[in-house]
Amino acid sequence: MRGEVTLTDRLFRVAMWLKGLDAVSQLLGGVLLIFLPPRALTRIAHGIVTRDLLGPPAGPLAGHFEEAVQHFVGGARAFVICYLLIHGVIKLGLVIALLRREVRWYPVAITALGLFVVFELLRGVQTGSLVLPLLTIMDIVIIVLVVKEYREIRREPT
Repeated sequence: MRGEVTLTDRLFRVAMWLKGLDAVSQLLGGVLLIFLPPRALTRIAHGIVTRDLLGPPAGPLAGHFEEAVQHFVGGARAFVICYLLIHGVIKLGLVIALLRREVRWYPVAITALGLFVVFELLRGVQTGSLVLPLLTIMDIVIIVLVVKEYREIRREPT
């Protein structure tokens, strides 16, 4: 079994719990969007923008938000729902496996996170998203932590 708990171990655990919460929120968001009619989503978005929750209603953040909602309502709905559900299930499964220290799933997690990073980069460039670059950086940090944890586990005596 393992000796002392290092800072990297703690960071890895925190990262996994954050990824797990992210996965659960994606699953809940996907399920919610299945049942939320497009008109309701448009009303919610309008309420957020008109209450200056994203800055001035004519500002860039509010504009990006309204554009994203219109894109979603206008036809990307099925894609977004499928993406959230599939992405959430994959992430949650991998997080559970990594928290249980199931060695065979580490390479799968590293590959899946790498693919998510590529997708986030492509989508970020394609859409001009402000959030995707931040998520990409977070995923790269998590990949580094997973690799370090995997190397450490493989060095442990069996």
